Amino acid sequence: MKVRVGIVGCGVVGTGVVELLLKNGDTIKKKTGIELVLTRVADRDWQKSRAFQVPYQLRTTDYREVIEQSDVVVELVGGKGFAFELIEETFQKGKPVVTANKHLLAEEGQELFRRAQERGVWIGFEASVGGGIPIIKAIRESLVANQIEAIYGILNGTTNYILTRMLEEGVDFERALGEAQEKGYAEADPSLDIDGWDSAHKITLLSFIAFGGFFRFSQVYVEGIREVDLLDVELGRELGYTLKLLAIAKRRGEELEVRVHPTFLPEEDPLAKVSDVFNAIMVQGDFVGKTMFYGRGAGAHPTASAVVSDLVDTARCLMHPANCRSRLDWQEKNLTLSDDFYSRYYLRFDVPDKPGILASISRVLADHQISIASVLQKEKVCKLAGREGEPVVPLVVLTHKAYERSMRRALEEIRALPVVLGKPVLIRVEEEAE
Repeated sequence: MKVRVGIVGCGVVGTGVVELLLKNGDTIKKKTGIELVLTRVADRDWQKSRAFQVPYQLRTTDYREVIEQSDVVVELVGGKGFAFELIEETFQKGKPVVTANKHLLAEEGQELFRRAQERGVWIGFEASVGGGIPIIKAIRESLVANQIEAIYGILNGTTNYILTRMLEEGVDFERALGEAQEKGYAEADPSLDIDGWDSAHKITLLSFIAFGGFFRFSQVYVEGIREVDLLDVELGRELGYTLKLLAIAKRRGEELEVRVHPTFLPEEDPLAKVSDVFNAIMVQGDFVGKTMFYGRGAGAHPTASAVVSDLVDTARCLMHPANCRSRLDWQEKNLTLSDDFYSRYYLRFDVPDKPGILASISRVLADHQISIASVLQKEKVCKLAGREGEPVVPLVVLTHKAYERSMRRALEEIRALPVVLGKPVLIRVEEEAE
């Protein structure tokens, strides 16, 4: 079967898709019986340098040429405005779309999936999460017999590289970020990565698929790594934990927790061992238990591999038009998200080195039904001078599981204590212990 493929957006990923189709087209045909024929590639600027030379006869600046001359359109422009219009226009022509646009799908996915269903067309989006890691196909197909109970993911390579450097080399956040930018792992403006938004888009999309419904992206709790202090990375390691920017989605009764934030993991946890720019996703099903998917989460070639995988699925869908739909038509319900997380907590307070302080803090925690699991005080680590010139030391409290709202109220009271200097540090801890 011959399928005409058009691409709109020829940046890093788009160039990678062109290269893959032109170099491995015969291999794909031998394996699948499907001939993916590249017809047109649209981009606004053909003067900029690219890692692979796109043949001149394929180039255009008019995206409508791509829609008209293709059986399936690959959207790789990113963003929300034009990308939404492009996909909608493609749907109106009765043609399927493959996209890597997690931003668009996380925030407008419910509407796009509805329109795809109405028009009986397919929308493929494997490349939107995890680069070359086939996580969407795994959840949607391989784990279809399971009720998904939880997803834990390291979904952003930039932040994982930064935290790895802080942990292994003892460099502070700003220096680690600078190194990531020098190596090309971080953008000149790294906000989407380091402030957690990239991971939040991805865990939102995974949640739609895993839990069979939708929620507003604005409901997701998002906290990045911009404020992470090297001291906490080091103190956490002394307690047996590794710090990661973790994306979490899990069932708790009739509600879901969907959140992104710095998280301490036990150093023996498989996710804690994922370093540098690699991504990993742990999926827990009621029958299969825990499964882990690992690989490069970004880059031209891994992401292009995922795009072409979707193209093959789309071609098979075109061979059987009755099945050519979004595959998300069963996900009509709205999911309820809770902001009252249930977690363990690492707390650090800057306090004078004198008696009675721990008792004062413990009393407040107890008043809010929060139980202390362990305490670490580093008397030789003096961060600053106290109000009367006395040394100030970090006091670390590790709690048993507690509710987020109770913890927030307790911290407000503790912060008001005269012996606590500055803003307390709170980092959530994910492990099996109660």
